[in-house]
Amino acid sequence: MEARILIYAPTGQDAPLAARVLAMAAIDSHVCGTLAELAQELERGAGAVLTVEEALDAGGYKLLQGCVARQPDWSDLPIVLLTHHGADSPRVRQAVAGLGNLSLMERPVRTITLLTALHAVLRARNKQYQVREAARRKDEFLASLGHELRNPLAPIRSAVTMLTHLYPDAAPVARIRDMVERQVRLLTRLVEDLLDVARITSGKVTLQRQLASLVSVMNHVGELCQQAADAKRIHITWQLPAHELMLDIDYARMVQIIANILSNAVKFTPQGGHVSVRAAVDQGQLMVSILDDGIGLDADTIPRIFRMFEQSNTVNGQFSSGLGIGLTLSRQFAEMHGGTVEAYSAGIGKGSEFVIMLPVLAGQDAGLPEPLAPGGGADGRKMQVLVVDDNQDAADSLSALLEIEGFDARAVYDGASAVAAVTEQAPDMVIMDLGMPGMDGYETARAIRRLPGAERILLLALTGWGQTDARQRTAAAGFDHHLVKPVELAQIVRLAGARHNREQVQAAR
Repeated sequence: MEARILIYAPTGQDAPLAARVLAMAAIDSHVCGTLAELAQELERGAGAVLTVEEALDAGGYKLLQGCVARQPDWSDLPIVLLTHHGADSPRVRQAVAGLGNLSLMERPVRTITLLTALHAVLRARNKQYQVREAARRKDEFLASLGHELRNPLAPIRSAVTMLTHLYPDAAPVARIRDMVERQVRLLTRLVEDLLDVARITSGKVTLQRQLASLVSVMNHVGELCQQAADAKRIHITWQLPAHELMLDIDYARMVQIIANILSNAVKFTPQGGHVSVRAAVDQGQLMVSILDDGIGLDADTIPRIFRMFEQSNTVNGQFSSGLGIGLTLSRQFAEMHGGTVEAYSAGIGKGSEFVIMLPVLAGQDAGLPEPLAPGGGADGRKMQVLVVDDNQDAADSLSALLEIEGFDARAVYDGASAVAAVTEQAPDMVIMDLGMPGMDGYETARAIRRLPGAERILLLALTGWGQTDARQRTAAAGFDHHLVKPVELAQIVRLAGARHNREQVQAAR
C-alpha cells in the first residue's frame, strides 16, 4: 500500500496512459478519479503522487499542500508534477513554493524518463520508511530500558527511606543516605527524560489533568532541586502568591516544566550563587520566573537551547553534563498546557531568566481534601495493605516501609498468591506489579475485582511502564491508579487519604 503511486489527472488521457506504463514496469499504482478519492487514498498510504499541472486547480493544490503540512517528521511525500511545455505558470510556481518534495517533468515525457524518476522517488521513499521503523524500534527499546531501570530503583529508594526511620540521628548513615538518594533521584529523572523523548516523538504523550495547588507543585520542585543547590552552596529564594492558587494541570508534567529549568539554573550558576523562583498571576495566567546570576547566554545560543539534545558550552569551552533534553521537554509540556517558555539573558556572565506562562488557573473556590494520617483507615484502625511483586526485594522493602509508616502491610510474590490472600482476608489496599510471570498484574487485578466485596479495595498498579497504553490497560483491568517506579511513599499515602475522604463523605450521606 505505501509503495504505490497515486495518479491524479482528472482530465484527458494522462491517468490511464500513466497507469498502463507503470503496470508494464511492475510499479504498483492507483488512479484517483476525484479529489475525495485522492484524499482517502493518501490517508491509506502512498509512495508518491503523480499529478498534472491542470489538476492543481479546483482544490488540488490545497489538498496536496495540506497533506504535506500534516505529515509526520519522518515523512517527505514525493510529488511528481507533469507540466505544460513552455514558461512556468502561476500554478507551477505556487506548487514549487508550497508542495515540498516536488519534481517537475515537462510534457511530453519519454517513458524511460518517467520510469527512472519514479523508481528514484520510490527508493527515496523507502529510505523514509526505514527511518520510521528505526524510530519505532528506538522508542520500543527506550520503553523497555526504562522499565528495566525502574525495577531496581524501586527497592533502592525504599531501603534508603527506611534508613531515615531506623537511624534518624546517625550522622554517617545520614551522609550515605543523602548520597544514595541524590543518585536515585538523578537516575530517575534521566530515565523519565529519555522515556518522555520517546513518547513525544511517537505522539503518545497525553496530559492527565487534575486539581493541584501551586504550593504542592513548588514543594515537589524544591525536593528535586534543593540537594544539588546545597552541594554548590547556591541560595534559592521562593516568592509565591500570599493566597493559595489552584491549578488545572498534569501534576507530574508541571513539576517537570519547572524542575528542569530550575535544575538547569543551578547547574550553570557558580558556587555560592543565587537563584530566585517567583510565581504570580499575570493577566489571568500563571507566570513563573526563574532568574539566576550564572554564566548567562549569548544572543546566538538562546534560539538553540530548546532544541532536542542541544548541549551548551560552559565558560571554559567544555560541554555541560546531562542529556540536553530538559529544556526541550519543559517547552513541549508547557505548550501542551497551552503555555510558553522563553529565555532571556543580557549576555555571557550576566545570568539568565526563564519565564513560563501557563493558562492553568482553576476556580479559586476549588479545594483539595485534607490528607489522611499515615496508615489510618476510615474507622481509625491501621489500613491493611497487600504488596504484590515478583521482585522480592522490591516487595519486601516497600512492605517494610509501609509498616514503619503505620500501615499493616504484608507481601506476596505472584498473582495466584495475591488472589488467595485477598480471598482469605480482603485488605484495604493492594499495591501490585504488572510484569509478573505466569499470572500477570492485569489478570490478577481482574480476578481480584471478581471477588465478593472487592469493589471497596483501593487497587494500585506499581510498574516500570508509564506509557499511555499501559495506563489504559490498568484502568480496564480494574486498577484505581497507575504508579510508576520508583514511587514516592507520600504519593501512596495521598491516594490512601483520598479514598479515606471519599468513604467519610459517603458515610455522612
